[in-house]
Amino acid sequence: MSRRVDARDQLRTAYDLFTTIGMEAFAERARRELTATGETVRKRTAEVPTALTPQEAQIAQLASDGFSNLEIATRLYISPRTVEWHLRKVFTKLNIRSRQQLHGAALDTAPT
Repeated sequence: MSRRVDARDQLRTAYDLFTTIGMEAFAERARRELTATGETVRKRTAEVPTALTPQEAQIAQLASDGFSNLEIATRLYISPRTVEWHLRKVFTKLNIRSRQQLHGAALDTAPT
């Protein structure tokens, strides 16, 4: 593993922690350092809602069931880009980075 990749992992963890506990100055510093390693990081605050909207939950469930963005879009009569956009929001809200992580997380937060 390269030093840059290792630094990204450490900085991402620090950024997530500082944001969660509301230490904005430290979170901003970690975000700037992540950017310096070549990673794109969106600013966020501790107030970011973590509850999924009904549409996000539905899309997350379909994605965790193995459907592609195109299949989800066709099923819900929306564009594949809209599916991608909703999944990015879901990943941010659930603090995950892949569809593999989505499976357990989506089931825990989907509305009943």
